[in-house]
Amino acid sequence: MMHQLLLSDPGNSVRMRLLWKSLDKMRCLRKRSTIPFLGFLITFLLFLNLYIEDGYVLEGDKRQLREPSVHPPSSERYAHTFRDLSNFSGAINVTYRYLAGTPLNRKKFLTIGLSSVKRKRGNYLLETIKSIFDQSSYEELKEIVVVVHLADFDLVWCENVVQEITRKFAHHIIAGRLLVIQAPEEFYPSLDGLKRNYNDPEDRVRFRSKQNVDYAFLLNFCTNLSHFYMMLEDDVRCSRNFLTALKKVITSREGSYWVMMEFSKLGYIGKLYHSKDLPRLAHFLLMFYQEMPCDWLLIHFRGLLAQKDVIRFKPSLFQHMGYYSSYKGVENKLKDDEFEEDSIDIPDNPPASIYTNINVFENYDATKAYSTVDEYFWGKPPSTGDFFVIVFNKSTKISKIKIATGSDDRQNDFLHHGALEVGEKLVGTKKGKQCSSYITLGEFKNGNIEVQDVDHKISFDIECVRIVVTASQKEWLIIRSISLWTTQPPSQ
Repeated sequence: MMHQLLLSDPGNSVRMRLLWKSLDKMRCLRKRSTIPFLGFLITFLLFLNLYIEDGYVLEGDKRQLREPSVHPPSSERYAHTFRDLSNFSGAINVTYRYLAGTPLNRKKFLTIGLSSVKRKRGNYLLETIKSIFDQSSYEELKEIVVVVHLADFDLVWCENVVQEITRKFAHHIIAGRLLVIQAPEEFYPSLDGLKRNYNDPEDRVRFRSKQNVDYAFLLNFCTNLSHFYMMLEDDVRCSRNFLTALKKVITSREGSYWVMMEFSKLGYIGKLYHSKDLPRLAHFLLMFYQEMPCDWLLIHFRGLLAQKDVIRFKPSLFQHMGYYSSYKGVENKLKDDEFEEDSIDIPDNPPASIYTNINVFENYDATKAYSTVDEYFWGKPPSTGDFFVIVFNKSTKISKIKIATGSDDRQNDFLHHGALEVGEKLVGTKKGKQCSSYITLGEFKNGNIEVQDVDHKISFDIECVRIVVTASQKEWLIIRSISLWTTQPPSQ
């Protein structure tokens, strides 16, 4: 009902025309005003979206390769595209070509999306697909679908790649685990005369702008295939049983809010989303396709949907393996130094609040010790009885705890004397929630502690993990990392 009113109300039509008129004017703004204006525009669109019902915009028909279709004239087609963008929750109207495979009726657990174009040097797509399947068990394969978007406009190249894929992965295609698609060139917005933000050369701007659209069309296609979506690049190697590790992390985060979780620190690799968020992300990339590279837009999208902090897990589950970039074939030997081939046993720190009475130095606050990014807690010299406590959002079973203090740069800033405790019976205090009952698991040695089989040693579900200073020290204290492994329910 609401979307009908919005479409029929002349006032809304006038407002939308003014919005797109402002977009045209934006192209003429001076470069230094681009970012402030972009921030304002993004915020405006998100508020606009709060008043628009999710149901608007018809799904595009998805037809087989070479099936004849009649597309509207260019001006009419782009008018429809702009109307689509007024609703970040509707599907983008694109007629996809199926190059290999067709979707199954049953939703899978995870879709893995790859976008690939012709490279001047090197081609890693087949190796990437092989790694995904080879590193998955038979049971894991039942829960994934891989979607490859061949996004190059060279149809001869696309045809050759499809032949290679179907020859090497025929059984996965037949089983519905592998789909190869293409969004026709006529559905792309203009890639000429784009804004040269950040003084990028024109060919670089064209490359990254088209890449944003490539990913937008891929995300749009994958919306209803599974419950979760993993973004990968087409030159990636996977760790063994990566899906099991992902499921463990997702389970430990149940009941907490997140938009994007990261399983690699590089580019577009290993970014996990709820599939329900894909329409918004697809529209977001398409709306701002010429503004900045995709990885920057992903950060803005995460922040605008109220996930303030990076949620990244180590060791990384995916590794960049290409030596030559898809942009001009330039060398790109970037590697993720946190990748491990066997990463099934990754820590999955459950959501929690962090409290300490140790004086914090500058912005090295307590949450950074529990974070999965490369940051740490740094406090002034602690005294006997000082504490650092982690209070879980909900009680949980913990199998392993590993804590490291100090750093290579400041080797004396470690915990000289301390104990590790776990607690239950949560109560409220003036300084926040605390557990009223604790059991000591062990003492720190040389600033570190690791306790295995915690769930076998403790009979209760843990609500707090606490570090207690058992003797004062003159040196400052760095808590470099706190890693927790949860115990999965028997059904997992």
